[in-house]
Formats: sequence, C-alpha cells, structure tokens
Amino acid sequence: MADLDQATQTELEAAAFRTLVQHLRDNPDVQNIDLMNLANFCRNCLSKWYRAAAEEKGVELDYEEARELVYGMPYSEWKSKHQTEATPEQLAKMQEKQGH
Repeated sequence: MADLDQATQTELEAAAFRTLVQHLRDNPDVQNIDLMNLANFCRNCLSKWYRAAAEEKGVELDYEEARELVYGMPYSEWKSKHQTEATPEQLAKMQEKQGH
C-alpha cells in the first residue's frame, strides 16, 4: 500500500465515505433490509457510526441529525418516499442472520 500521511489518508477515507453516502442517496430503491441482509449494515448503521464519530470529537450531533446527513433529508420523509414493506422472504433472511 502507498505510504500515506495521516491527513491524506483521512481525506481519502472522507471522500470514499461521501461517495458511498451519495451512492445510497442515488439508489433509494435499495432497501435497508436488503443492505442488512447482504452486507450487515444499512443507512441507519452509517448514521449511528457518524454520530459516534462526532461524539468522539466532542461534536454534539443527535441520531436524527446524523440520519438526515446520511439520507439527505429527514428520515421520516425518506421513509414515506422510498421505504417499502418488507417481504416475508426479506424478514426470514433477517431472522436467519440474527439467529447465527
């Protein structure tokens, strides 16, 4: 791996994170339950990690504010526009993953 100084590494990680968040915003048809079933994380997880990082730095950011940063809008708005009812198959897969 390239020898990166800490500032450059942080900039690259931040750019990758912004790209991931934008990709998720551009693909609202990908449901959180599908992300959880496939990758074991979702938009809400990213929001929690964002909030935790802010807390570590002494920055006050509540969960709903972090979700708005990730979703690009208030969660309730995103949910009403994009979230679909989970299928029995999706729920079964989620329960199976949680059982292991």
